[in-house]
Amino acid sequence: MKLGFIGAGNMGSAIISGLLRQDSLPADDLYISRKHPELSADFAKQGVHVLANNCDLVRSCDGIVLAIKPVYTAQVLEEIHDVISGKLVISIVAGWTYDMLKAALPESTRFVRVMPNTPLAVGEGMSLLSSRCTCTEEEFAFAKAIFAAAGKVAVVEDHVYTPANGISGCGPAFVYEFIEAMADGGVRYGVPRALAYELAAQTLIGAAKMVLETGEHPGKLKDAVCSPGGTTIEGIYALEKGGMRAAVMDAVGATVEKTNKLAK
Repeated sequence: MKLGFIGAGNMGSAIISGLLRQDSLPADDLYISRKHPELSADFAKQGVHVLANNCDLVRSCDGIVLAIKPVYTAQVLEEIHDVISGKLVISIVAGWTYDMLKAALPESTRFVRVMPNTPLAVGEGMSLLSSRCTCTEEEFAFAKAIFAAAGKVAVVEDHVYTPANGISGCGPAFVYEFIEAMADGGVRYGVPRALAYELAAQTLIGAAKMVLETGEHPGKLKDAVCSPGGTTIEGIYALEKGGMRAAVMDAVGATVEKTNKLAK
C-alpha cells in the first residue's frame, strides 16, 4: 500500500522515521505533502516522494495519514474532499473526534484515529488506536502494524482515547521536563551537564523497564529503593512536599480539557 502523509512536522516525521528505521514500508511507497517541500529534503534523499500539492499526494496513494495541526484540518479536508473518496484515512489530529471526521469526509472514505508519540522515531513509540472506526479489519490491521513496527500499540475504546492520550501522547514532554529537572539537580551540586543528562535519561529508561517487565506496582518498586532513614526517602519527601503527584495529575487533566475544547 502506498502511504501518504499530509504534513510532516515533528509527529509526522517521527512516524516516517520509524517506518524507515524498521523497514516497514519501502521508501518508494511513502509520500509527503507539505507547503515547503525543502524541509523534507532528508527524506527525499532516502527515496521518499515529497510533493507540494495535497491533491496530487492523495491521487498517488491508497492510504493517507493526516498529520496536520487541528486548526488547518477542516481546510485541508475541504481541499482534498473530491479526490479522497474510497481511500483509507489515518488521522492523528488532536481534538478531531469520530463524528467530526465522519461529517467532513466523503461517505466512501474509511478512517481510523491513531494518537502516536514522538519516541516512534527511535523505535520506542506508544500509540493509541481508537476501536471506533469505519475502516475494514484488514485496514485496521495495516494501521496497527504501521505503528507497532516502531513501538507498542494499545487499542482503546472511544471514551478512553482522549484521557489516554494525555498520558502517552503528551507524556514525553512531561518526561523531558523531569529529565531536565533531575539533571539540573545534579549540576547544582557539581555533576557535569552531559553526564547529568545521561544519568537522568538512563535512570528513567531502567525504571520504566522495571515497571513493564516485573509487573510490580510502581509504589512497591519505589519502596524497595527507600531505606528507612536513608537518602532516597528524603528525596521522596521533597517531591511530595512540592506537590509532584498533584502537578502531574493536573498536567494530564489539562491535556484532556484542551482536547475537549478543540473538539467543540
